Amino acid sequence: MKSIGTLNEGPLHEALKARYAIPGSATECEIDGFIADVVVNGRIIEIQTGKFSPLKRKLSKLLETRMVKLVHPIARNRYIVKASSDSGAVISRRKSPKHGKVHDVFSDLVSIPTLLDHPNMMLELVITEEEEIRVYDGKRGWRRGGWIIAERRLINVEETVAISSMNQLFGPIAKDLPVEFTTKDVAALLASRLRLGQQAVFCFRHAGLIEICGKMGNALVYRRSAAVNPDTSVSGEDCEEIFYNQ
Repeated sequence: MKSIGTLNEGPLHEALKARYAIPGSATECEIDGFIADVVVNGRIIEIQTGKFSPLKRKLSKLLETRMVKLVHPIARNRYIVKASSDSGAVISRRKSPKHGKVHDVFSDLVSIPTLLDHPNMMLELVITEEEEIRVYDGKRGWRRGGWIIAERRLINVEETVAISSMNQLFGPIAKDLPVEFTTKDVAALLASRLRLGQQAVFCFRHAGLIEICGKMGNALVYRRSAAVNPDTSVSGEDCEEIFYNQ
């Protein structure tokens, strides 16, 4: 089998799959040699809680003949729970100072920057409240003082954001960009670290929305290469109507 099945799914994945498995749908179906998380009237809903890179081949193949909704959670609020690796007993629980936002998805979209504009593709971001369960493992967890992430658990879905094109992500940023701009300008508008600005620019360039027009020192300078419609994302309810009824 070419895809990962339920044996490698965590609680967050399972909770989201249950949320999208509406009456009449099927789960864990084999389609074109891949396992589809949820299938509704021939339309595929793929739940991806991690990076998008493992899905590149799978999505490219499925989009040839099927409509696919890629569902991805972003934790606006997260609680860090340290638990015993033996008994699972909670040692401590605290709220993370980090808050996820829609534009964090650029760090994953760099793996599939052109697929978002495929006519059969739809991305739905699920803005969540989550628990991140960590257990101690001195060998693998050196980056976090010996603690590793064991699993993620869904507490609540705060909202959903449907995205049907890269332009939908670029539009709200483009209206505030100068005619010529750098990755630093994009990062500033996203109120993010430079790395995320670079990832966003990579996505916009591969989607044909911007182009290189020069250099400023060592930094590349970009400009818009197509008319940009400053669309805003549609609601989760509208996304479902489009996906199920189209």
